[in-house]
Amino acid sequence: MAPYAVSGGRIETSERRSKSRRRAADEDEEVDTPRRRSTHRRRDSTNEHSTSRPRTSRATAAGDREEEASRRRSTHRHSTSRPRESLSRPRESRHSSSRPRTATAAASGESSRPRRESSSRPRRESSSRPQTAGDASSRPRTGRSRRTSQSPTKKPAPIATAAPREAPRAHTYRYEPLPPTVRAVGGDQPARRSRYDDEPQRTYDGTGETPDARLMGGLADAEPGPEPEPALERGAGESRSRRSRSAPGGGAAASAKSTSRGRSGKNTSILAILSGLGGAARSRAAENRPVSMDSMESGDPKGAAVKKRQCGRCFWILLAVTIILLIIIIPVAVVVSKKKGTASSSNNSTGKYGEESKLPDASTIPTEYKNTYLDPYTWLDTTDFNLTFTSQMVGGLSVMGLFNDYDDTTRANDNVPPLNEPFPYGKMPIRGVNVGGWLILEPFITPSYFEKYANQGVVDESTLSKKLGATEAKQTIETHYKNFVTESTFKEIRDAGLDHVRIPFGYWAVRVYDGDPFVPNVAWRYLLRAIEWARKYGLRVKLDLHSAPGGQNGWNHSGMQGVMNWLSNTTEGRQYGQDTLEIHNQLSQFFAQPRYKNIVTLYGLVNEPKMTALDPNTVITWSEEAYKVVRKNGYNGYIVFGDGFRGLATWKGAFEGYSDMVLDVHQYVIFNVNLISFTHSKKIDFACNAWGNQMTTSVNTATGFGPTIVGEWGQADTDCTPYLNNVGVGSRWEGTLNLPAAADQVLIPQCPGGKGCNCTMPNGSPSDYPDAYRQFLLMFAEAQMNAFEKGWGWLYWTWDTESATQWSYKKSLAAQIVPQKAYSRSFNCDSNIPDFASMGLTENDS
Repeated sequence: MAPYAVSGGRIETSERRSKSRRRAADEDEEVDTPRRRSTHRRRDSTNEHSTSRPRTSRATAAGDREEEASRRRSTHRHSTSRPRESLSRPRESRHSSSRPRTATAAASGESSRPRRESSSRPRRESSSRPQTAGDASSRPRTGRSRRTSQSPTKKPAPIATAAPREAPRAHTYRYEPLPPTVRAVGGDQPARRSRYDDEPQRTYDGTGETPDARLMGGLADAEPGPEPEPALERGAGESRSRRSRSAPGGGAAASAKSTSRGRSGKNTSILAILSGLGGAARSRAAENRPVSMDSMESGDPKGAAVKKRQCGRCFWILLAVTIILLIIIIPVAVVVSKKKGTASSSNNSTGKYGEESKLPDASTIPTEYKNTYLDPYTWLDTTDFNLTFTSQMVGGLSVMGLFNDYDDTTRANDNVPPLNEPFPYGKMPIRGVNVGGWLILEPFITPSYFEKYANQGVVDESTLSKKLGATEAKQTIETHYKNFVTESTFKEIRDAGLDHVRIPFGYWAVRVYDGDPFVPNVAWRYLLRAIEWARKYGLRVKLDLHSAPGGQNGWNHSGMQGVMNWLSNTTEGRQYGQDTLEIHNQLSQFFAQPRYKNIVTLYGLVNEPKMTALDPNTVITWSEEAYKVVRKNGYNGYIVFGDGFRGLATWKGAFEGYSDMVLDVHQYVIFNVNLISFTHSKKIDFACNAWGNQMTTSVNTATGFGPTIVGEWGQADTDCTPYLNNVGVGSRWEGTLNLPAAADQVLIPQCPGGKGCNCTMPNGSPSDYPDAYRQFLLMFAEAQMNAFEKGWGWLYWTWDTESATQWSYKKSLAAQIVPQKAYSRSFNCDSNIPDFASMGLTENDS
């Protein structure tokens, strides 16, 4: 089936000219004036180039005129593909390019003679007026178009032959073949004006696609799915294939038609778009040149018209090429700009990490979010970044306006890989630190918050929040969040030669429950800020849920001293366990985002569940369920569980079938009445041998669980630090540990030898430390580092305190009682341990 001369679903101008000429021939019979005859002859001679009956005189006999008119009507009505004998082009070529069979003829098996419209049809439809620049988008399609239904299930509308023209429909076209005496748009013939050109222009209803629609975003704007095939009646066995036109302009028409169908997004390519745009441009270049009859009669040279058409064609081709270049360049630029990081969830903020953002205008905050933790004007820390408002959630947790771009090419130091490369756990030791006492207050880390309420029952964050009340608690605790840990904290950690950070936080960062006194959700934003600061300095993060609903150990660092109802054998205890699973459901969804893949590499289930008091089997079963929740949500890092104070040996063979789980043990000598009484030399020896051997055994699956880390440890050799054992409670060292439970009390001094025990030197200024004591503290720290690196590594407790030097890695660096670079040490467990008594330290070892 020969193709139709159309472009982008629009009847070509040549078709309109064809109808105009047929009607012009009809009217020649009725209007017998010299001008009409002259105009008719001029048009005939121009269209046909040469004829077998040249017209040389205006005084042609009336019979000749009548014969000529009759001959012209006969040609239009009965000629199928055979051109006039005088035309120079071969018959085969014109047939294949401009004379398709009509839908009616194809269906009936008759010849491909085009049907003529009834004389009652308004002649305006046959107008061949060339469109101006705006016509394509404002004018309805006219003429006998091939109709296609907007819905694939509707049958094609019948072709109206006599009824008045209806309003245009969306995507309803019926295409007519071109008569053999008219060339397709884009050929050598200049465009003609119709006698109806001066009539008012009809308004285009916006339906369908035009070349203008494609150039101005039609391809991007419409996504309705595949467009139905044009409704053509076909004879038996007729092919559905589409052929390209070989006549001038035919290629453009076919390409434009193909581009229009490509709006469904299935087969559109850049080449097809370029071809379609170029073809449509060539067609419009010809149409946009109005050529009046007066100019034709005045002898307007054909070369001038061709030159104008070529100029218009160059403009449209240049525009098409520009659009294609933009289509290619813009996506490439976007991809290149994101090479340094992986954009995860999109959010409402823009910019790159590290740039300072600005608070949004207060009027832009939706009313329902004002005065909530999502309202930036309620935040105390409005420096640096993530200051924009966003309501976007992942797992029910806010993204808090973090920038879309981030850089994972950073590394903590030359000994470890950058964040975007896997850390070789088990082959390279973790060397890290906790930022304890920050997102959960601990009295010995920040005693100033508790000293003012001495003897008022304020012993932890829960009781402090109750004492302050909701408003003041929010102000007080967020002030602590703002000042205690900042970006400089992570830079200093990096500069100390450390490569991991453990961030403890309470469940109230995620949600609170009825009766909870905690400040809800505020810690969440600071947690996310800390992760981004860690990213900036190449530090990997271990998340640590330090407090579970109901209390998992009853100690003040869980925020609820003396409360331990989590997983208790009660309905309430089981509900607390379920609540914690729900928290992990939210957290794991959030941190499964690609944004956190390279940085949150260790995910803690719960800190220090006191399995000496809780049922171990219940805790293990709960841990298995928590593991499934986290993995279900797509988190693929290591999942960490606590040893529960059961001892490392008891975990051999646990969690079989649960891959990438890590055992976390906390090692201190000062909370055990036997270990605290060791001499200085013996404490170093214990760290090297006893703890070193434990790690070697535990990390081997043949003798222990497997992957094992020390998530907390310290270098203090006494428990003298105020509030370390609880607010208002003494120490084991001096024998003043007056805990409420008699079984927990230690009222006999536990220093070596039990005599002369006091806390003056340990709690004093490091500048007053004797050299021997300073040497011991450094050697004791390095001995533990050496021992714990026989497993998967260590994380020191903690980075900073208000005043306790021996519990602060930062202050210990300044006092030179920890190595200046964690990976460069002077002592290892193969070295000789000196006799500190001979060096002047008092050791009454019994």
